[in-house]
Amino acid sequence: MRKIAARLFVSLDGVVEAPETWVPPYAGDEFTETMLASMAESDALLVGRRTYEVFAASWPERGTEEPMAAYMNTVPKFVASTTLDRADWNNSTVLNGDIGKEITALKQQTGKNINVAGSATLVEWLLRQQLLDELSLLIFPVIVGKGQRLFTDGGDKVPLRLLESRSFTTGVQSAAYAPAPADG
Repeated sequence: MRKIAARLFVSLDGVVEAPETWVPPYAGDEFTETMLASMAESDALLVGRRTYEVFAASWPERGTEEPMAAYMNTVPKFVASTTLDRADWNNSTVLNGDIGKEITALKQQTGKNINVAGSATLVEWLLRQQLLDELSLLIFPVIVGKGQRLFTDGGDKVPLRLLESRSFTTGVQSAAYAPAPADG
């Protein structure tokens, strides 16, 4: 069975929006190695509509020579959306029926992990639906001040257990979590 593994960039104040404006000063070799390792462990990408639209507008122009661009432009992509009818970016499929059942069916297929990139709303939904197997956060040493936060207010408590953590020389903290049993 495949795992759904999300990797998100988050500021110290919990912002996940527009990481391209605050990640670059901290993206060194360790960051690149971490991203490439995550890509090597997966053979599909799951995103929400907004992330799909941002990615589809920027990644195709980067070609396939650079490893991250090659991954993004060639890997099968699944777009969880109730509003998108079609996805024209190479190897993209829209999941717009019963998204939970469609994602469960994807997990049942043989293959590597299915990565979730960006898509904070989708990540929160997957976590609360018990469909997310791993949540990896790259926590950047910057306070952004405004923007979409990783989690919305008002949801139920979701216990997690730490799988691994490490510090990068640039000050980035990498922490991977898995769902933990609910408190008894």
